Amino acid sequence: MVRKKSYWFPTYSRSHYFSWLCKSTWGHCSIYNRRLPAGFSYRRLYLQLDEGSLTFNANPQEGISYFMSKGILLDHPTELAKFIFYTRRLNWKMLRIYLDERRDVLDELVTLHNFSNQFLPNALRDFFRHIHAPEERGEYLETLITKFSHRFCTCNPGLVRELGLSPDAVYVLCYSLILLSIDLTSPHVKNKMSKREFIRNTRRAAHNVSDDFVGHLYDNIYLIGHVAA
Repeated sequence: MVRKKSYWFPTYSRSHYFSWLCKSTWGHCSIYNRRLPAGFSYRRLYLQLDEGSLTFNANPQEGISYFMSKGILLDHPTELAKFIFYTRRLNWKMLRIYLDERRDVLDELVTLHNFSNQFLPNALRDFFRHIHAPEERGEYLETLITKFSHRFCTCNPGLVRELGLSPDAVYVLCYSLILLSIDLTSPHVKNKMSKREFIRNTRRAAHNVSDDFVGHLYDNIYLIGHVAA
């Protein structure tokens, strides 16, 4: 009879494994920065984080309440924004509903983005990867683009001076990029907008932006694709 080998992992190793698992999946939790209570278990925390994420993906408010009840999150916009920013386990549709209701958390979430030295369409893609765009145009989309435009200008003061940009100009360019993305990628649009047409239409609304810069925007969408996919 051949005995199977048994492998024994000390509690020390298990604790570090679950600590890594928690922090690699949920990058920021308020509890990480506090003195851990006696009898604390990272395995139990992992199970609570998993349960809370599933709850959030069914009902965002209940999910956040669950995290707070377990002492995992503090009820502060900055803490909630960091949790959202560094977590990839939250359903984007539920997240959109939550952020639409909690504009204070949305404000903090926007400030966590660093768009320094990023080309405008790439920065917009990065933004919409964390804060998904709504499926229809409306007040929430306008709010997102407004907040993005101000943050982009704050992160790129040199570019703003060089190109004569302003938050209002970036706002116009963002809408132009979204519309161009739809035009170039939608199979329902037969007559695609040309580069010349895009430059002409965009320059009517953003007078201070050069033809070359707008042309580079067109090339980016043509080669890489939708900014809000």
